[in-house]
Amino acid sequence: MNATDLAKAGEQSTPPPQADFAAGQSLAGLLRPYGWSFGAVVILQVIGAVAGLAPLLAVVELGRTLLSPGPIEHGHVWTIVIAGATGLFVRLLFTAASSGLGHILDGQVQLSFRRQLAARLGRVPIGWFSRRRSGELAKVVGEDVSAVHPFIAHTPGELVSAFVVPLVSLIYLFTVDWRLTLITLIPVALAVALVPLMMTPARLREQEDFDAAMGRIASSVVEFVQGISVVKAFGGSERVHRKFRTATDDFVSSFLRMVRGLSGIAAGMQLALSPPFVLLVVLIGGAALITTGGMAPADLLPFLLLGLGLTAPVAALGHGFDDMQAARRAVGRIRDVLAVQSLPEPAHPVAPQGHRVELRDVRFGYEADHEVLRGIDLVLEPGTVTAVVGPSGSGKSTLVQLLPRFFDPTHGSVALGGVDLRELGGRELYRLVSFVFQDVRLLRAPVADNIALAVPEADLDDVIRAARLANIHDRILELPRGYDTVINEEAGLSGGEAQRISIARALLADAPVLVLDEATAFADPQTEQAVRRALATLEGDRTTLVIAHRLETIADADTVVMLENGSIVERGKPAELLAQNGKFAAFWQSQRSAIAPHVGVLQGDWPR
Repeated sequence: MNATDLAKAGEQSTPPPQADFAAGQSLAGLLRPYGWSFGAVVILQVIGAVAGLAPLLAVVELGRTLLSPGPIEHGHVWTIVIAGATGLFVRLLFTAASSGLGHILDGQVQLSFRRQLAARLGRVPIGWFSRRRSGELAKVVGEDVSAVHPFIAHTPGELVSAFVVPLVSLIYLFTVDWRLTLITLIPVALAVALVPLMMTPARLREQEDFDAAMGRIASSVVEFVQGISVVKAFGGSERVHRKFRTATDDFVSSFLRMVRGLSGIAAGMQLALSPPFVLLVVLIGGAALITTGGMAPADLLPFLLLGLGLTAPVAALGHGFDDMQAARRAVGRIRDVLAVQSLPEPAHPVAPQGHRVELRDVRFGYEADHEVLRGIDLVLEPGTVTAVVGPSGSGKSTLVQLLPRFFDPTHGSVALGGVDLRELGGRELYRLVSFVFQDVRLLRAPVADNIALAVPEADLDDVIRAARLANIHDRILELPRGYDTVINEEAGLSGGEAQRISIARALLADAPVLVLDEATAFADPQTEQAVRRALATLEGDRTTLVIAHRLETIADADTVVMLENGSIVERGKPAELLAQNGKFAAFWQSQRSAIAPHVGVLQGDWPR
């Protein structure tokens, strides 16, 4: 995904104001915009849970009526049966309504999350993505957003049942016999006493380690799959497999630590809430009261039935707490992404006058204590090509990434047409600046849509013209459905072919400022010549900045800028710099000696 995609995502995916999820908001706050809907879910569940007790109470009353001395009142019996059946029907109706509304609410919250993540990711510095593992980011957008589903769609019903059902049952049982009621609560009290042990800092830390291990596995798999061809070609499969095995071993260790910490607690809760244990406690207490004459035998029946009804919801309470903790951790990771500082958009964008580019005393560092660029002063005139050269790590890529505003400089300014880039709107910036980098990402979309990404209104003739100039037209026609072929679904493209698609995209965009990171790095010599001719047609009055690795590119430049340790050490026309016999000349000679036998332009002197 490139800058244009992300800028559009940020503009089109902004959630409605009432669904905003602030970056610092807690899990409890995520339902605030949906308070009425969530309240309706809870109320419907309360009605359904209370109505669900009616069949049990009907059985209890039937038993007491049938066991009582004297004639049986058939009308009373049928009243009890109808009341129980009505309660069952009401329970099914209201719990179904609560569940349906809860799932609708869950869909709205997840949609809001994903829209806000898309909007935030569309506004963060694009360079931020290059410093993040794609597997971890995919987990946030996918798995972590989905992790709120149980908390919203299921946990309310479980928690309501866990509190409302026991409360109503206890009120009824207290009216029957308060002593046996307290005895019946012994299993529940034991189970509830174990719940805080699941919430200790050690348990929470084990669960966070488990989640982190899951993220590392996802990243390892993504990196392994994406680089499998390179790994196999250079015999590094054992090392990469070792890295994956290490991530897997860490996951297993984290999982085992979490299970060991929770297994004893979970087993104790299950034992305390198990029907045999509850019945045993009730029978022992009831037998003691009955044998001493403290309670009628028929009064034991409601405790045998509702005693089990007390424990079943509390058993679900453990799962509810698990869902809450999982949702809390997931929302924490979502909040971290939403808290990433976005590139500020100007309140009143200023229109540039022309496309002259000026970098004034630019400094930049990825870390606060380490500068990558130091005091860069550079002017790129319209109609010129400026080549940036230098050793690896000198800051070339960082420098060119400031022009499409992948980052903002920490000091100084980058101006286009006399306007600081920070005063330009995002859409205007990407209308004026086009770029082609070595690391090309194509969308899972038709070839024509990939080429016309920056100019969606372009017709097919314009797309084909750009593809011809980029020397990719014939290859596209070989695809199953030509320009309608969906990339990475119906067909795949090589690195060089993908780069030519990206070049065709830049040709079609026809932006007045062009940034190139060795746009022909993956091309064969014949394709390189065709692409260089196509790029030459772009230049005209355009401002072009290119990272140059190949000497032919340097030879064609109007100005060469030599970077070293983040500073400009030499600048000027290529021939003049060569004549100075300085650092650029040394760089030139090293490049020439490495590839001179293969490059015709290097077999003679520097072109004049």
